[in-house]
Amino acid sequence: MAGENVTQVKDPAKAKGAKAEDGDSRQRSSIAFPYEDLTSAVEMAQAINSQVGYSDCDDDQLAAWTEQSPKSSGYRVQISAARLFGVIETVAGHHRLSDLGKMVVDPQRAREAKIRAFLNVPLYNAVYEKYRGGALPPTAALERDIQGLGVAEKIKDRARRVLERSAEQAGFFEQGRGRLVKPGIAVRDEAPPPTSDAGGDADAKKGGSGGGGGVEGLDPFIQGLLRALPPTGSDWNVQDRAKWLQTAANIFDLIYKGEGGIKIDAAMAPRSPRPGDSH
Repeated sequence: MAGENVTQVKDPAKAKGAKAEDGDSRQRSSIAFPYEDLTSAVEMAQAINSQVGYSDCDDDQLAAWTEQSPKSSGYRVQISAARLFGVIETVAGHHRLSDLGKMVVDPQRAREAKIRAFLNVPLYNAVYEKYRGGALPPTAALERDIQGLGVAEKIKDRARRVLERSAEQAGFFEQGRGRLVKPGIAVRDEAPPPTSDAGGDADAKKGGSGGGGGVEGLDPFIQGLLRALPPTGSDWNVQDRAKWLQTAANIFDLIYKGEGGIKIDAAMAPRSPRPGDSH
C-alpha cells in the first residue's frame, strides 16, 4: 500500500480518518471519510483474524503483519480507514475485530458486512442518500456536491476517487457505475438440517463431537483459533505450529477450569510421531 504524508489539522473528522494533505492545512473537512478504500480496511481485519482471531494486538504486531512500519503515515491512514469503516476497534492502544470485522472475514457474511461498512462512512452514507433512486451526476458535479457535504475543496477529487473504489468493492455499482444501488443480500436458513439422530443433533448444538456441525457453537476464542489455521496442504513451519499450539493452551487456561498449565516447545525432528509408531 502506498504511503501518505499527512499534516496535523484541527478537523472534526480527524479522529475518523479525514485529514488534510500537505499544503492544505487551512482547508478543513467537516465530514468524516477515509483516505484508503474498503479493500484496504478489510486487509487490516484479515491480518488480525489470520494471526490472533478475536484477540487483541498492538501496533508493532499489526504493522509487521501488514509489512509496514508502525510509525509510517501509510500505516496510520490504513488503521484510520479500518476504524472508520467499522471493521476494527482500538481500545487503549490495542486493536481487535469489531462485530462487523468478524462478519467481513467470514466468507459467508462478507458481502453483507461490506455493504454495512460502506454505509458506516458519513460521507458515503450522505452521498448514497442524496442520490438514492437516481443517477449520479458527472464527475465535476459530484465533486461539487461532495464539497458541499463538507469535504475540503483541495481534496474533493481524492475523496471522490476513494468513494468510487469503495462503492465498487462493496457492490454498489453492480447495476452500472451511473448510480449507487444497495446490493441485495440472500436470506439463508441458519437452522441445521433435520436429522433423525437426536443424540448427535444435541451434541452439535453444544459444539461437541457427537454430531459434527462446524464451530459456531464453540467459544469465540476457539472459533478464532480454528480460523487462524492455514489451509490444508500449505507450508507451515514448526515454530509457527508451536506458537499456534501455545496460543491454544493459553486460551484453554482462560475458558476452562483446572489446575496447571501447558508449555509448548518446538523440537526439530524428521517428522512428528504418528499413532502406531513403535516406542
